[in-house]
Amino acid sequence: MTDEYYMNEALKLAKKGEGRTSPNPMVGAVIVKNGQIVGEGFHEKAGEPHAEINALKAAGEAAKDATIYVTLEPCAHFGRTGPCADALINAKIERAVVAMTDPNPKVAGKGVKKLQAAGIEVTLGILEEEAKKLNEAFFKWITTAIPFVNLKTAMTLDGKIATKTGESKWITGEESRLKGHQLRNAVDGIIVGINTVATDNPSLTSRIAGGKNPIRIILDSNGQISLKSKVLTDNEAKTIIAVSENAESENIKNIKNAGAEVIVCGKDRVDIEELLKILGEREITSILVEGGGEVLYSFIEKNLFDRLYAFVAPKILGGKSSRLAVAGAGFDSLDDAALLTNIEVSRLGEDILIVGDRQG
Repeated sequence: MTDEYYMNEALKLAKKGEGRTSPNPMVGAVIVKNGQIVGEGFHEKAGEPHAEINALKAAGEAAKDATIYVTLEPCAHFGRTGPCADALINAKIERAVVAMTDPNPKVAGKGVKKLQAAGIEVTLGILEEEAKKLNEAFFKWITTAIPFVNLKTAMTLDGKIATKTGESKWITGEESRLKGHQLRNAVDGIIVGINTVATDNPSLTSRIAGGKNPIRIILDSNGQISLKSKVLTDNEAKTIIAVSENAESENIKNIKNAGAEVIVCGKDRVDIEELLKILGEREITSILVEGGGEVLYSFIEKNLFDRLYAFVAPKILGGKSSRLAVAGAGFDSLDDAALLTNIEVSRLGEDILIVGDRQG
């Protein structure tokens, strides 16, 4: 088998930690000796042993003189756990195949150098692009202190997310809704506006068997959320209410008494750029923004998103007063329009999913 084969196996293992390792990256490791896999592991949850440690434990004595394939450079510093580079050296690993160096300033090549100084042969860059894609949210956060922002909308062919009477369940089909829950399961936090809470009273949970719920973040400039809202009463996940300086102190007090955290940012309206910085400081590395239309436009207008997921159902609603997927003031010129790149299109039942990255 080739290095690429075993690294691909390590990447598959790493993916198993999706949604649970933050603020750490997803990492997988495979130990091979005499053409046989003798140990494997992945980072299962933040604060628990790293992938290399789990793989070494599985391999036992067979790790001596073996090759380890790891999707990210082994750490060389003490964090919540000890240095993985030291563990590999102590296990007398002969060769380490590493997909990419860790952009974390605490690592950034130190792990590779430590291995090499101990006489371990290091091969770097095997399936590097795949490894970058796997942990793109972590890499953005660790280098900018800002979460990776995903936008998500589910709309009809004519760009509507609800009828003129407000009916929105369900625009898209079951397969699309399942994918939406998978997206929630993979991120640290989910953002919606107060109008979505007032109209739909959503739980904003992932509803994935064995999954986890993201932190719920509600943009509510005046702090007027109903204290009977599910996000304040169901105890399914932590809830943060982002308010502006205009919010009355009594409203803030009531929200806190309901068990939610309050973040004040922005004078008249919630300043989403400032909010993202605050969330990044709290080790929230990835966000899913689900709307509504005004909220999505606020992120698009200010180029504060990284990826867009557009679920499109084969339905046409029409109507000037039907709710738009993206609302707001709109751009004056086509030259100002937000552009997407790296477009991927797939079918989900009768629906179409379009995924694109922000260009520029």
